[in-house]
Amino acid sequence: MDGTVLVADDDRTIRTVLTQALTRAGCKVHATSSLTTLMRWVAEGKGDLVISDVIMPDGNGLDALPEISAQRPSLPVIVISAQNTIMTAIQATEADAYDYLPKPFDLPDLMKRASRALEKKRVVRAPKEEVAVETGDDLPLVGRTPAMQALYRLVARVMNTDLSVMITGESGTGKSLIARAIHDFSDRRNLPFVTATPSDLATIEGPATVLSRARGGAILFDKIGDMDAEAQARIVRMLDSFTDDAPRILATSQQDLMEKMESGLFRQDLFYRLSGVTITVPSLRERVEDIPLLTEHFLLRAERDGAPGRRFAGDAMEMIRAYSWPGNVRQLENTVKRLIVTSPEEEIGRTEVQQVLGNQPEIEPLMGGGDTEKLSASVYKHLRRYFDLHGGVLPPPGLYQRILREIELPLIEISLEATGGNQAKCADLLGINRNTLRKKVSDLDIHVTRRRKLM
Repeated sequence: MDGTVLVADDDRTIRTVLTQALTRAGCKVHATSSLTTLMRWVAEGKGDLVISDVIMPDGNGLDALPEISAQRPSLPVIVISAQNTIMTAIQATEADAYDYLPKPFDLPDLMKRASRALEKKRVVRAPKEEVAVETGDDLPLVGRTPAMQALYRLVARVMNTDLSVMITGESGTGKSLIARAIHDFSDRRNLPFVTATPSDLATIEGPATVLSRARGGAILFDKIGDMDAEAQARIVRMLDSFTDDAPRILATSQQDLMEKMESGLFRQDLFYRLSGVTITVPSLRERVEDIPLLTEHFLLRAERDGAPGRRFAGDAMEMIRAYSWPGNVRQLENTVKRLIVTSPEEEIGRTEVQQVLGNQPEIEPLMGGGDTEKLSASVYKHLRRYFDLHGGVLPPPGLYQRILREIELPLIEISLEATGGNQAKCADLLGINRNTLRKKVSDLDIHVTRRRKLM
């Protein structure tokens, strides 16, 4: 690695680590904790690469990017930031940053990116029109977990490409919000964003109508997995007719399209046309550490909208973290809104949370193979969620027997029901000794009633 790197960060440890790593790699390094100093170096023509934090004591690194670009168009800038929201990644891309990494960053990864930046000049883009866009404060796409950080980076990368984007995830994870963010912060932001539902494509004229509304903007095929064979065929024909001024194509699905395709329920040609880039949105159970952050986001947003200020007691927040959230972020948001309205005190306690969550339907997440999913896959998801909900702490000892008991109980109850309560037939059905069955019936406290066989 060869060149001079300008490092700007108010954290002395980060400056030291980067200076040592870059120096060992063969670079010259100038490090500062001041944005003013960084901008002076840039103006003096120093540096072949800038690595800068966003929040500095004397300014904002993102705000300085347009000035750096104006003075030194070919000078690449890598932004590092502890502001772990999708908007930071998008704003860095909008400001023509060469790359963006969230803190804490992986040092070898940063070094590889720095090496690539030094090897090739930054692409100088044409000036963009000033467009009034949402700041993103209303997007609940916030999170510090690695899964969300990877999602932010991918969204920022694909934003201004023409590749089709498939966004998958469970119901309530924010798939349509991500699709909207990709459009609203892209070069097509001034053009229409059209959502095409199954009903929009129910007739032969449907695709043409959708296409005329899009006018070169973007089309989102929402819940593409729910569309029947005729609608899928119409979409394929529409995509095949595209010319150079065609709209950007995005799609969302909460079903496993690969499995549907393999079972003949989803067209293979459509699957590959839509899957230029696949973005998988993690469920809330897969990013438990983001739950307090999201909860605080919803509390602050409600207060800005005129609701009374509220906060959660420590034990109340722990209960929220431990809940399974089958409805994901949407369910969490609705729960917080309800608690804000119904809580008589400024601090929302455990009892109030327990009362609201106790009335929530315990539905299973709508993602995966549905009725065709294998039992092992369902058990795997359940166990994965069980471990995730412990937030990195191991569950109590005796897990093996507890899980076996949970599986044995419904298995024996249903088998007894199927054999009309005849324990000899039930034991034969299960392939176990009759005495073993009797012991399990006793241990599991199963009530046996003799009646006519169901099967």
